[in-house]
Amino acid sequence: MPENTSPITTLWTSQDADAATSGKSTREWDAMGVSIDTRTIQSGDLFVALLAERDGHDFVAIAFAKGAAAALVTHRPDNVPIDAPLLVVSDVLAALAALGQAARARSSAKVLAITGSVGKTSAKEMARTVLSCQGRVHAAEASYNNHWGVPLTLARLPSETDFVVIEIGMSNPGEIAPLSQMTRPHVAMITTVGAAHLQAFDDITGIAHEKAAIIDGLIPGGIVVLNADTETSIVLQNYASKREVTQVLFGQMSRTWKLEHVTLAQGLTLVQAVTPNGPLMFKLSTAGRHFAMNGLGILAACAALGANPVMAAIDLVNWVPPAGRGTHEVVTFDPATEHETLILLDDAFNANPTSVTAALEVLAAYEPRDYVGRIVKGRRVVILGDMLELGPHEFAMHSDLANDPSVAELHLFHCVGPRMRRLYDALPDNQRGQWAETAETLAKMAAQLVDAGDIVLVKGSKGSKISLVVDAIRKLGHPDAPNGSI
Repeated sequence: MPENTSPITTLWTSQDADAATSGKSTREWDAMGVSIDTRTIQSGDLFVALLAERDGHDFVAIAFAKGAAAALVTHRPDNVPIDAPLLVVSDVLAALAALGQAARARSSAKVLAITGSVGKTSAKEMARTVLSCQGRVHAAEASYNNHWGVPLTLARLPSETDFVVIEIGMSNPGEIAPLSQMTRPHVAMITTVGAAHLQAFDDITGIAHEKAAIIDGLIPGGIVVLNADTETSIVLQNYASKREVTQVLFGQMSRTWKLEHVTLAQGLTLVQAVTPNGPLMFKLSTAGRHFAMNGLGILAACAALGANPVMAAIDLVNWVPPAGRGTHEVVTFDPATEHETLILLDDAFNANPTSVTAALEVLAAYEPRDYVGRIVKGRRVVILGDMLELGPHEFAMHSDLANDPSVAELHLFHCVGPRMRRLYDALPDNQRGQWAETAETLAKMAAQLVDAGDIVLVKGSKGSKISLVVDAIRKLGHPDAPNGSI
């Protein structure tokens, strides 16, 4: 999905970039975009030679071969012509941050910044979807939410933009405040606070304080939109109160943006809410109570930005989850045989106890189909990979999933990894499927794990590589079948 729909115009001149970064261009140049990756660079982009797994300076020549307008570097690489258009700076990452700050300073757009333990990317995409119907929107095309992703998104900000949506993440203390201060949002939203990245914090209260630090970057008169239902909501509210920031609460415990009722159907969510302007209903084209909460929060954020929340509620039906975050796909085994399919819920991008609970509730709302597979009875099948970065109590958190209220409605669990072995051992014998040490091993068993008529949820932290199982299940389908998300 493109970051904006504006006509292609000059984004950075060499003069503007020099002034923003305190660097020096070797010659004049004009750039239409900004890139950090030669695999996706477009002709006319400014290539930023970041130091990551590889030194970006090693790729400057490739960037020029692909049409880069200039390169942001600390020195001229040996394989680059002496007259190449270079913007020379002392620190490339700091210069990228400076470009982002300069782009933000020259923009008159309304800015929404989103953080949270779960749902940041989904909420960002919801905001992009609904705000795109009310103005020109700029948002990252991926989860660019860290120390380079946020400034890169800002550095790509076109001047003719009405709304900017920035996702801000963290894995360690002290990361959110400087990114929010760089972003200077008009509205900040915290989706929820849960047990994610606990290995870097003493407890969930520490995570709540770090998430609340997004408030530190709000412009004067800014508004924070908070989840009223999370167990640490009072921590967030107290943080906002001390900084004298206007608060808007959403959720079942809110009096203004109140979640009244959620109905999960086969791949749909129907939501009834009460808002400051009266009752409101909206529909999502995917199932999930957590998506309903995020949707309500986004409507509150839209109102805080000055957008029309009723129009946004109507347009929420057009949002679908990003790949790996709850997409609904139909895998067809034999196109010649009616109903010889399964439904695959791909939620393999990340996992923590909060998001797993939400995903299990979604799966429990689906009805499998009988008499179409070799097993005869359709099943709700769960394939779970390890939840990572949960700290010293990670094994207990995995075994505690066996007590989730949705587990009784699910038929079979396949598990991957040493941590998820704790859940596997805690389950009744009749719910245990296969356990494997690695996702690679389980992926090889794909044909034995699932059957036509099943509803299959695959979820785990990205590092568990559980997406390999998703790919293996997809490959069970007929290549000519019209598989896809809804």
